[in-house]
Amino acid sequence: MENTKTMHDTTTATTFTLRDATPADAAALADLGTRAFVAAFGHMYRAEDLSAFLEASHSPAKLAKELADPGMAIRVAERDGQMLAFCKLVLDSGLAEHGTATRPLELKQLYTDPDSIGGGIGAGLMDWALGVARQRGADEVQLSVWSGNHAAQRFYARYGFARIADIHFPVGEQIDEEFLFALRL
Repeated sequence: MENTKTMHDTTTATTFTLRDATPADAAALADLGTRAFVAAFGHMYRAEDLSAFLEASHSPAKLAKELADPGMAIRVAERDGQMLAFCKLVLDSGLAEHGTATRPLELKQLYTDPDSIGGGIGAGLMDWALGVARQRGADEVQLSVWSGNHAAQRFYARYGFARIADIHFPVGEQIDEEFLFALRL
């Protein structure tokens, strides 16, 4: 797998570089994940639920553990040394019981800095994710998306993802209604 790739989105004149995440990225990944989640969803939760979720899912320690996990692949997009977005893949989907695929891969998170949305970065990371899935012989890519996140659902639909199940996602004590989307390869 190619380690770095510079991409230029001609529709927005945005240039960014995609590269594999390294252990040195743990703090930056935690920061970006926290900022992106709070910007999109923070208003939906009680402070204590949001705090517990962020500590469990977006702390530097959690990211360091994920970066060391050979069952995950994490790619970052950056420009001038600033992290703009990231994509996490779980190479053996934790959502497999909801589908019929025999070798599903899970797109765990595709988060973009709130100030960088719309610059083609998500598309670059999605292309990488689908390439990894095909290279690994996955027969499906699965992901969960909040039922009310219509923009993300439209983004995934452009790639051919379709809703295959309704699932739940805990944030502290709150349980969100999520959709499981899948793309057969």
